[in-house]
Amino acid sequence: MKLHDNSNPGLKLFTSHGHGHVAVNQERFTGNLLVLPDRVETAWTEHDFDRLEQADFARLALCGAEIVLLGTGARLRFPHPALHQPLMAAGIGLEVMDTAAACRTYNILASEGRKVAAALLIETP
Repeated sequence: MKLHDNSNPGLKLFTSHGHGHVAVNQERFTGNLLVLPDRVETAWTEHDFDRLEQADFARLALCGAEIVLLGTGARLRFPHPALHQPLMAAGIGLEVMDTAAACRTYNILASEGRKVAAALLIETP
């Protein structure tokens, strides 16, 4: 699905998403990634949803965001609360949603100037 065009080229926004991929500022990604308003970090975790570890969330706690949107793939799945303790300890909010919703929500929050991060698990087809 194509998302709205980015009127601020310095801002990293999702421009499309689909099964097995997302695009940020028209650049296509097929692996797990972390998107912030000023940068894209590939492979924030090497794990799929079922193998996420607390260390993955500890990495997210260092990204400088006030809120992290966790995109869990095509369907909504909630990680065990013990996994996201590093975010809670750092006072960082976590919202869990499917990847499509995470892309849309991220774009809105980033466009408003919020310190948001989208941590996406990209499922391979």
